[in-house]
Amino acid sequence: MSRPARGRRPTMTDIAKLAGVSQSTVSLVINHLSGAKVSRATREAVLRIARELGYPLERHQGRHDNRPGQARNLIVYLTDELATSPHAMQTMDGARDGAWDQDCLVAVFATRGDPGQEQAVLARMLDHPALLGVIYSTIFTRAVSLPAALAEVPAVLLNCHEKGQSGERARPTVVPAEQQGGYSATMHLIASGHRRIGFINGEVWIEAAGDRLKGYRHALADAGIPFDPGLVREGDWQVDSGYAHALALLGAADRPTALFCANDLMALGALDAARELKLAVPRELSVVGYDDQDLARYTHPPLSTVLLPNYEMGRWAAETLIAQARGGSVSNVVFHSECPLVSRDSVAPPTP
Repeated sequence: MSRPARGRRPTMTDIAKLAGVSQSTVSLVINHLSGAKVSRATREAVLRIARELGYPLERHQGRHDNRPGQARNLIVYLTDELATSPHAMQTMDGARDGAWDQDCLVAVFATRGDPGQEQAVLARMLDHPALLGVIYSTIFTRAVSLPAALAEVPAVLLNCHEKGQSGERARPTVVPAEQQGGYSATMHLIASGHRRIGFINGEVWIEAAGDRLKGYRHALADAGIPFDPGLVREGDWQVDSGYAHALALLGAADRPTALFCANDLMALGALDAARELKLAVPRELSVVGYDDQDLARYTHPPLSTVLLPNYEMGRWAAETLIAQARGGSVSNVVFHSECPLVSRDSVAPPTP
C-alpha cells in the first residue's frame, strides 16, 4: 500500500488503506466511540499506522469532557420520517457528508413524530459521552415544539422552525426558500412569453404549498399579469391529481399556454394529460415542475423544474451544529436555502 505523498497531510482514508479496513472503522477507533465493535488488534493497528503517518490524533481528544480519550463527535439526527420520499435521504446524506468532513459521525433516529419515541431516544443519547449535538428534522416544512430535553444541548433545526422562539433562545434553522422557488419557476415561464399560466399546487395546509403559491402570485404581480384564481388548482402531490387538474385546465376554452406544477410527480401527470390531448410539449404547452427528482431528467421532453436543496440543507445543518458546539460564532437565524431553477426542454415560447 502506498503512503501519502510527502508534504500532504495524512487522512483517515490513508490510514484505512494501510490498515486494510474501512474509513468508518478508522473513524470509530480514532474518535474513541464507546461500544464500537472493533477488535483490539484492529484498534491497535489503526492507531499505530496513524502515529506512523503523523495523523494528528490529539485533535480527537475530548476538549469538553474530563475523561481521557473522550471526543465530542457524534451527531444525533432526529427526524419524523425517512421513507415517504427521496427528500429525507438526500437531506441525511448532506448531513452525513458535512459531519464526516469534520471527523464526526451521524446517528439517525426516525420517530414518526411520536413524542414518546423522541423522549426515549433523547433519554438514551443525550448522556452519550461522544455527543456533540442534535439535528432536529421534519419531512414537511412546519413549525415544531422542541422537546424540553434539548434546552441545554447544541441543536439545529432542519426543514422546520420552532414555534414562538426568537432572540437568544432561538436555534439555528435552515428551511428551503420556497417563495423564491415558486417565483423563479413562474418568472421562467413569463420570460419565455407566457401570460396565461396555470398552477397545480399541493394541499394548501402544507407550508411549502402556501409559499410556492405566494411566489407564483408575486411573479405575476411583478410582470403586471392579473391573478386569475380559475387557473389555480389544489392537488395532492401525486401523478393522478396532476393529470386530472391538467385535463381540466387544458380543456377550458381559454386554456393556459403553460403549467407550473408544485412538484415533479404532478408535472408528470400534466405531461400525460398533454399527450392525451395531443398537445406537443413544449411547442403547444410549456410545463415546469418542482423538486428536481431523478425522474425529471427522463421525461419526454426532460422536465424544467426547481431544485429542492435537500442535500445542501443537510450539510448546512451539520456544519452549523459542529461550529456551534465547538464554540464558533453561529447566528440564531432562519437560513432560507436557495431553490434554483433547473432549465431543461419542457419550456418554449407560446405558439402564436
